[in-house]
Amino acid sequence: MKKLVFMFTTVVALTLSQFATAQKTIVDVAVGNEDFSTLVAALKAADLVGALQGDGPFTVFAPNNAAFGKIDSATLNSLLEPKNKEALSNILTYHVVSGKLAANDVVAALKKGKGKVELKALNGQTLTVLQKDGKIWLKDQNDNYSEIIATDVMASNGVIHVIDSVVMPK
Repeated sequence: MKKLVFMFTTVVALTLSQFATAQKTIVDVAVGNEDFSTLVAALKAADLVGALQGDGPFTVFAPNNAAFGKIDSATLNSLLEPKNKEALSNILTYHVVSGKLAANDVVAALKKGKGKVELKALNGQTLTVLQKDGKIWLKDQNDNYSEIIATDVMASNGVIHVIDSVVMPK
């Protein structure tokens, strides 16, 4: 009987914690994870926090701090300045797709597209998702690649997939 009560309590606790996590918006999830502190700073500088707290749904290919670390620090600091808000917004909206695409949706689209699928980002440009060497990659408009390193971080208004490099629009 004790085992049954313990199992029931564990299942309820896990269900409630998943429900609580899913009630947070994409921005709330990012703010709550220190590995997205640079992304959060960039979203604030570009005035995109409110947009990503909206109803969505959105799919965000979120660069972690290490991804932003690959950008020259002078360039990154320059992008965060108010005078470059439009350029920063263009870069950040290139990481967002309308709709909620979980990992299984992406894999299904890749199978249908024979290992390749194109997605239209919120900035109007195309991101290409590729399956290569057993991994899933994003290819930007400049033929640079970013590996999707974590998937299906669920939020109330969409989903986050973590990438290891910042993708850049033309």
